[in-house]
Amino acid sequence: MSSALLQAGDDSAKVSPERTQQLWQQIAPYFQPGPEFQGDLGDFKTPLKFYDGRPVKSKADWQKRRQEILKTWHTMMGEWPPVNEHPQVETLKEEHKEGYTQYTVRFDIAPGHPNTGYLLIPDGAKPDHSLPAVLVVYYEPETGVGLKGKDRDFARALAKRGFVTFSVGHDYSLYYPNREKAEIQPLSALAYGAANAFHVLANRKEVDPERIGIVGHSYGGKWAMFASCLYDKFACAAWSDGGIVFDESRPSVNYWEPWYLGYEGPDFRKRGLPTKENPRTGLYKRLVKEGYDLHELHALMAPRPFLVSGGSEDQPKQWRALNHSIAVNDFLGYKNRVAMTNREKHSPNPESNEQIYRFFEYWLMQNQLGQKK
Repeated sequence: MSSALLQAGDDSAKVSPERTQQLWQQIAPYFQPGPEFQGDLGDFKTPLKFYDGRPVKSKADWQKRRQEILKTWHTMMGEWPPVNEHPQVETLKEEHKEGYTQYTVRFDIAPGHPNTGYLLIPDGAKPDHSLPAVLVVYYEPETGVGLKGKDRDFARALAKRGFVTFSVGHDYSLYYPNREKAEIQPLSALAYGAANAFHVLANRKEVDPERIGIVGHSYGGKWAMFASCLYDKFACAAWSDGGIVFDESRPSVNYWEPWYLGYEGPDFRKRGLPTKENPRTGLYKRLVKEGYDLHELHALMAPRPFLVSGGSEDQPKQWRALNHSIAVNDFLGYKNRVAMTNREKHSPNPESNEQIYRFFEYWLMQNQLGQKK
């Protein structure tokens, strides 16, 4: 969807049945595991049982089970402070680009933690809360707007397609209230920061707050995954090769590091794979010992759609974990809510980016969120 279409003011084109059908035909293959993984649940424990072993038998049961998962993980990772639904946003700079205006803004990503990002508003946007939006997270906000790196300019590309976007970064992790005595595992603190950033978008007069997604790559993929799973106001999400489950055979799926889930104080373990000489620390140690894995968090997305843009770290075998989210969606009566694409290398490329953009265009610009398919 181009910003030129928005300028034309043709609202009917934004929800054209032909465009919707075309997009669905393009992305439908993402929602089907290969034949070798169909129905394969691996060794993961089903989210459709309570922790005490009772089966989930009804939709009301699922809501209770969902709250059990959410409460358990928040308790283990550290409870969030209240999300700031009305963050103060200071505009530092305004610059018109091709097809959109870029605002440099400052807001508090967490109490006492000011943060600077880039807010992109497409040309022709109106103050009628009609546009979808996407939050883009990474190490620094410059990457998302094309000022750094290659094939990682998600915010710029989506703005040129008619989305309001907000590119936010945080260098390595977020320690709340500080690194010396962090009260929340840093990856959960990042998710909390994304929840606050969500409201920077939601409070914009151009944005429909019911149609806000989130995307990130690698570190940003982990960040986007935890944010969307833990904060259900995100309507959908794309996670690019962050490592969607624990896997100690892949050094980059490094949830054990203290800046993710291995924090237990300011004296960090030596970086690298857990070994006898360099053991697991912090919450990660407990999660592995007690048999938790991240597919439980994926299940919290249901029935919200999500896409795993997989590379070297999220290979097709991870359908075994994703099949559990498919099962939850099936139980709730929803189809085609869990997707994965695959590429050989970790870095995103033009093809994988186009897959992400089509995913967001279908679910948010064409607004298929209420469809059960």
